[in-house]
Amino acid sequence: MKPFSQFFVFVVTVSATSYIDAFTRNDFPNDFLFEAATSAYQWEGAFDEDGKSPSVWDTTSHCDSGSNNGDIACDGYHKYKEDVMLMAEMGLESFRFSISWSRLIPNGRGRINPKGLLFYKNLIKELRSHGIEPQVTLYHYDLPQSLEDEYGGWINRKIIEDFTAFADVCFREFGEDVKLWTTINEATLFAIGSYGDGMRYGHCPPMNYSTANVCTETYIAGHNMLLAHSSASNLYKLKYKTKQRGSVGLSIYAYGLSPYTDSKDDEIATERAEAFLFGWMLKPLVVGDYPDIMKRTLGSRLPVFSEEESKQVKGSSDFVGVFDAVPWGLEGILQHIKQSYNNPPIYILENGKPMKHGSTLQDTPRAEFIQAYIGAVHNAITNGSDTRGYFVWSMIDLYELIGGYMTSYGMYYVNFSDPGRKRSPKLSASWYTGFLNGTIDVASQDTIQLQRKCSGSSSL
Repeated sequence: MKPFSQFFVFVVTVSATSYIDAFTRNDFPNDFLFEAATSAYQWEGAFDEDGKSPSVWDTTSHCDSGSNNGDIACDGYHKYKEDVMLMAEMGLESFRFSISWSRLIPNGRGRINPKGLLFYKNLIKELRSHGIEPQVTLYHYDLPQSLEDEYGGWINRKIIEDFTAFADVCFREFGEDVKLWTTINEATLFAIGSYGDGMRYGHCPPMNYSTANVCTETYIAGHNMLLAHSSASNLYKLKYKTKQRGSVGLSIYAYGLSPYTDSKDDEIATERAEAFLFGWMLKPLVVGDYPDIMKRTLGSRLPVFSEEESKQVKGSSDFVGVFDAVPWGLEGILQHIKQSYNNPPIYILENGKPMKHGSTLQDTPRAEFIQAYIGAVHNAITNGSDTRGYFVWSMIDLYELIGGYMTSYGMYYVNFSDPGRKRSPKLSASWYTGFLNGTIDVASQDTIQLQRKCSGSSSL
C-alpha cells in the first residue's frame, strides 16, 4: 500500500463541545499553520461582471425571486484588499479560497477571461505581500452552466478532459505562488448532495430524478470526480511539480464512527458505513479500487476502473480531506490515519460553527467551538499525530449554500443590507487574534476577560 505524502483533514461541523485543555499557541510547532477559508461563489459576488459567465449555482439560486443568492455575497471581488488586511491583522498564516471556473474560463473550455485571470493574480499577490500563503481549491461546486447544459456535468466523462484543462490553466498561471492545491472540495458529499438527493443543480427548477437514476448517477459522478482529480494531479506531477514544488490532493467526506453496541452486527454495520462514507473515495486513492463491500452491495451500479484507470487513481493524492463532526471524532480519525497510513502530515481545511446571522457580535459559542477544536488538534498532536494546520470556516460571513443569509460562520460580521458590505469583528475574531499573537491562554481567565471587554460592542 502506497502511503500518502500528505493528508488534509477537511472539517465542517454543526456541534460544539467543551473540549478544552491547557494550551497556548506556543504549544504548537512553529511551522503549524492557523488559517481561514472561503469559496468563490460564497465570497466573491460580482456574478456577471468582467466577463464571468453563469455557474450552476447562479442558475439554481436565481430560481426564486429575491436576493437570496450569491450575486453580491460579501463582495470579495471588490473588497479583497480590505479582507486581506483583516487577515493580516488577525495573524493568519494562510488563506484558502476557490477559483471560479466560469470567471476564469467563461465557456468552461477554451478562451481565458483576462479580467478573471487578473483578479486571481492580484488576490494571490496581495496575500503574499502580507505574508499569507494562498491555498487554492479548483472546484467548490460552481460548475460552468455551459458544461451542465452541454453534457450534464459530472455524470459525463467529458468532464475529465475539461476539468484537467481548467486545472492546467490554474497550475500554469498561479502555480509559482501556490504550493497547496485541492482539486475538488468534499467530493463524496458533493456527489451525494448534487446527485443522490434526487435534485440536480444548474436547472430551474432543479431536475427531479427517479430513484433508479439517483442510485446510479451518484456513483457515476463520484467515479468521474476520482478520474478528473487523478488526471489533474498526474498532469501537475508531470508538467509542474519539479519546478513549482507544490502538492495536489482531494477533499472527501468522512467522519469517525463507532458501533452502537459491542454486538457483532453493530461492528459489521460500522465497517459497512465506513466503507461507503470513507472508503468510497479513499480506498481508490490508496489501492486503485473501491471497497469490496461496496462492490458486493452495489453490483453494476458501481462503475469499474479499467486497469489503466486504477493505476492512474492509485497514489494520485498528495493529501486527502476528511469531514468530521465532533472533537472526539476528529481525534479518532487522526489516530486512525496515524496508525493505518504511517502518520502522514495532516491539515484541517475547514472547521466552523453556524449561528443565526446578525444575532450578535459577541459570538461566544463560536469562540468556544474554535477553542474546543484547537484543543482536539492539540491533543492529537500530543498523542503523536503529524497534524500541521487548521482552517476556520469562515474568515467572514458568506452566502451559505444551504442557509443563505440566515446562517453565518464568519469571525467578521458582514452587513448584507449595507451596499458597502461593512465588516465588523466578532468576539471569535478577537479570540482567534489573541490566541495567534499569544495574548490568550486557554487555561486562564483571558477568554472570560475578552468577553467582558467585548460586551459593550455586542449589538449590531
